[in-house]
Amino acid sequence: MGSGRPARATFGMGGREPISASYRRVAMSAARRASRPAAASTALTALFASAILVAACGAGAPSPSASPVGATQAPTPTPTLAPDAIAHPTGAAEVVLRYEVGGGFVPIEFMANHVPQFTLYGDGRVVFVRQDDQGITTPDGVRANVPLRTAKLTEAQVQELLKFALGNGALGRAGPSYPAVNIADAPSTTFEIHADGGSKTVSVGALGMDTSGTDGLIRAAFQKLADRLGNFDQGGLLGGAMYEPTAYRGILFDNAMAQGMVVRDWPWKDLASTAFTAPSEGGFPGGRLHALTPDQVKVLGLTPYQGGIAGGLALRQADGTLVTIVVRPLLPDEKP
Repeated sequence: MGSGRPARATFGMGGREPISASYRRVAMSAARRASRPAAASTALTALFASAILVAACGAGAPSPSASPVGATQAPTPTPTLAPDAIAHPTGAAEVVLRYEVGGGFVPIEFMANHVPQFTLYGDGRVVFVRQDDQGITTPDGVRANVPLRTAKLTEAQVQELLKFALGNGALGRAGPSYPAVNIADAPSTTFEIHADGGSKTVSVGALGMDTSGTDGLIRAAFQKLADRLGNFDQGGLLGGAMYEPTAYRGILFDNAMAQGMVVRDWPWKDLASTAFTAPSEGGFPGGRLHALTPDQVKVLGLTPYQGGIAGGLALRQADGTLVTIVVRPLLPDEKP
C-alpha cells in the first residue's frame, strides 16, 4: 500500500497527526483475508449495535466507553490481538479507517466546515456524522451543524469491520484513484485505511452516480462500504453519545460574505480578528484561521454548539467592518 494521504487544498489544511509506522504485523496477508467470505451484513449490524448501545446507555451509571473524547482521558490499554488478527495502529489519535465525501459544486462555507463522515481510531473509538442529521438554522439565519456522535468498539468489532473493509469493501485490492467519467462537479469519496502494516488512500469520483466506466464491480464494493460507514448507527436507531470536541477551528472571511446577513457584534474581548492568520498550506480564498476553545464557541450563543457553524455567522468588528466566521469541530487526530 502507498503511504500518506494526498494533500487536499479544499478540506485538509494540514493539521492531522501522522500515523505511527510501528504497526504490529501478522502473518496472514490482506490478499488471503480478502478471499475469505465476509461476515454477513446482519451479523455485523448486530455487532455494531451492541457496541453503540453499550457506549450510549449502560445499566445504571453510564459506561466509561460513553465518556466524551478529550485530551484528559486516561490512556486506553493496547488491545491484545489474536495470532491471525489484522494489525492496526492502537493510539487514541491514530486513524485506522476513515470515510469522507466532499468536493463538487458547493459553497465555500460548506468546505470550511466539512468533517469526515466516519473515523475509526486505534483505541476502538468511532466518531461519525449521523446520516439523517440536517443541522439547525437560528432565527437570524445562522446554520449550526448537529453535533457529531461517538461510540466505542471492542477489538473484536474492530477486526470485523477491517475484514469487511479489506474484503467485501474492496480496499485490500483497490488502486489509488477511480475518476468520474462524463460527470462534472460531482463529489469525491475518499477511503483511508491504516492496517495490516501499511496505509492506503482510495479516491472514488461520483460514487453511486458513475456507471459508464469499466470499474463497475469494484465501485459496487466501494458502495457497500460507503453505505455501512455512512449510516453507521442506522440513522440514530442505535444511539451513541455526543462527541465533545476539545478544540475547534475558526475560519474568518472578510466582509463580502457578510452582506445581506443579520450581523452580531464581535463577541470576544480577548481575541481580535488580527489573531486569525492564513494557513501555511491549503485553505480557502480569503480565509484566516485560529483555534477556538469550547468556551469561546459557547459565546457565539448557539445551542447546541458542539457541531460548529456551517453557514457562516456575520460579525461586526470594533471599527465597523464586517466579517463572517465558520466554526469546525476538530477530531482527535487533528491540530488547530
